[in-house]
Amino acid sequence: MNIPYEENVARLILEAPIGQYIGESGASILAQQAATEISLNDGEFLYRTGDVANSFYIVTSGRLAFCRENKSSGKINLLHTLHQGDLIGELSFIDGEPRSISVQALGAATVLCFHREDIDPLITSHPKLVFDFMRAVVKRVHHTVTAIGQQQAELADYIATGGKGRF
Repeated sequence: MNIPYEENVARLILEAPIGQYIGESGASILAQQAATEISLNDGEFLYRTGDVANSFYIVTSGRLAFCRENKSSGKINLLHTLHQGDLIGELSFIDGEPRSISVQALGAATVLCFHREDIDPLITSHPKLVFDFMRAVVKRVHHTVTAIGQQQAELADYIATGGKGRF
């Protein structure tokens, strides 16, 4: 059975965490309107710190990593691994700021790419979809801030008890 590309893309979007916010119709609209696939080889950068942010991505296969590059030593520090379904680059896409971190493939990987020129028209033609997407991004940021706050509290407790805390 040969499922058309658009249906495969809609399924991938729906199965990603963002799918729970935008639903089947939102995934279908994004697939029709905006998605292109990019394949990356091991070590290839999706984008680098300082790049213009005119797109965001969803990981569809493989793994990528947020990383910091040390220009003087050439060393790359991996900060966080991204897996299938993870959104990448949506914050810079939304606020228009240059990329604040680099993203590199850890082995072969593919991502769905959503370009600004394809997404911007959805603001007027499908405002609920755009609102739901924004809600998903805000929830992710909220979750991250909460997790960081919890880690800071645990670290402060550990330090305050002289290392006799939970660690």
